[in-house]
Amino acid sequence: MMATSGKDAFGLNGEEPSVSLTSNNDKSLVNGATTEASALSKPQNGAGAGSERFAFSPEPTIEDIRRMQAHFTDERDWNQFHQPRNLLLAMVGEVGEVSELFQWRGEVAEGLPDWTEAEREHLAQELSDVLIYLVELAEKCRVDLPQAVLRKMALNRLKYPANKVHGSAKKYTEYED
Repeated sequence: MMATSGKDAFGLNGEEPSVSLTSNNDKSLVNGATTEASALSKPQNGAGAGSERFAFSPEPTIEDIRRMQAHFTDERDWNQFHQPRNLLLAMVGEVGEVSELFQWRGEVAEGLPDWTEAEREHLAQELSDVLIYLVELAEKCRVDLPQAVLRKMALNRLKYPANKVHGSAKKYTEYED
């Protein structure tokens, strides 16, 4: 769990996070900011999936993640290995690990209601690996991901106008004017 203040997030102030878990559900400190100990000790991945639309927590931001990974990499002198090609191949490997979690399960319902908490947490860790590598690859390639997403979403709106594609899975090249 990250600190609630972006300024205090690990990697932003250059300090290691200090996390103290307590046996009860008291709040703990992470770099001076409070966070629920229960969230650290009991993953909530996929739990409570109902008709409500899922939303990510506001922190850490993509920039926070970039800074945390840069700090992690710098501390270990791994930049010499973290070139774009290597990061891409590592990310593809992590995507393969995500795929293994879904292999042979058939269709999986949204919210993963048939998965155990341990399986959900394993998925969360593998997806985190993918995201970390994606963010670091974007950094090394000098791609501002939030801005690239905005441009791509605008392009997708043009390619897939809602009034033309509603309820259809066709590719944009299959639609007639």
